[in-house]
Amino acid sequence: MFESQNAKRWAVKLNALTQMRAKNLDAGKHADGQGLWLIKRSKGAGKWIVRLVIRGKRREMGLGPWPDVSIAEARERAAEARKAVRDGLDPIVERAKQRQAPKVVTLSEAARGCFEAKKAELKNANAVKRWLGLLENHVLPKIGNIPVEDIDQHMIKKTLEPLWHSKSETARKSLGHIGQTLKYAAALGLEVDLQATMKARALLGKQRHKTEHIPAMPYADAPKFYRWLCDQDHTAALALRFLILTAARTSEVRLATFDEIKDGIWTLASERTKTGREHRVPLTPEALAIVGIARGRSPNDFLFPALRGKPISDMAMSTFMKREGYEARPHGFRTTFRTWAEEQTDAAFEVKEAALGHHVDAGVVGAYQRSDRLDKRRDLMSEWTIWLN
Repeated sequence: MFESQNAKRWAVKLNALTQMRAKNLDAGKHADGQGLWLIKRSKGAGKWIVRLVIRGKRREMGLGPWPDVSIAEARERAAEARKAVRDGLDPIVERAKQRQAPKVVTLSEAARGCFEAKKAELKNANAVKRWLGLLENHVLPKIGNIPVEDIDQHMIKKTLEPLWHSKSETARKSLGHIGQTLKYAAALGLEVDLQATMKARALLGKQRHKTEHIPAMPYADAPKFYRWLCDQDHTAALALRFLILTAARTSEVRLATFDEIKDGIWTLASERTKTGREHRVPLTPEALAIVGIARGRSPNDFLFPALRGKPISDMAMSTFMKREGYEARPHGFRTTFRTWAEEQTDAAFEVKEAALGHHVDAGVVGAYQRSDRLDKRRDLMSEWTIWLN
């Protein structure tokens, strides 16, 4: 009988509150036992806290609002917190970690986050467009909705297998972008397999596809073609002449604007070049004459506009050459120029490469050698113009 009474007194000491008593209590602090307290702000609202000693320091941990959190639930939460302390954990820190834990992120969401993070380091607008476009065209339609933490080598292999040999470059770049996306997801704190792309490559095997170079016209045939081109009254033909005379890339020519040309120099901003560096192109009198013709024809800022005020498409010059029965393509004239310069001139290697917009001064050399060899390149381009005529 005596033991039964002691047990009842102990139960009351541990659990001092009832639902009815809690409701009738005035504002203030009210103990329930074992460090659990009800803090009432008013007659009808309050919160639960539990007082703990964590690594020798007294701490208070909130357990939720009253009356939304019942007495039974508050006691259960307090018991869990005390158990965590006994296990050597800090329940306040552990709860914060859970709240900050990232939600389920799909491969598509991770890829777009990775793209936004990488945007600044991509060399130009075309590179920005291509990076995410590659995944959107070949990867995300198939596995984009799968949580990035579930992506493994088998999924990647199945996705890229149809392209692995037929479009090897596309598949290789897609694999690299998936790898970058997984690294980004890992940085978010997600449990991803960073070896998945390496394993997928092992499963896919060696690519059989051979790299095919863009068809180029032999430099001995270039003068005849160029003279014929001068007789063609077509925007694509005019753009092709400018491309050949400057040895520039197709995208650089078709997006060329009049405000980029000043004092006989065509200046391409860093975002317009493949190297991500500003590139100055010396224009010969003949190239400047083409600019003059373009200025008289163009209704806007583009040297070579299409209909509706836009620049000519990326296929306009290539289609023009194909239609006329030529196997060579516009971009191939860079090879034509470089081969001619190698075999027909005494220009230095750095001058020939700089004429193509290639970055040749790296490391310590680049830190001290800051000339872009404009005058030497002007002489080289003049020789090229004479050869073509």
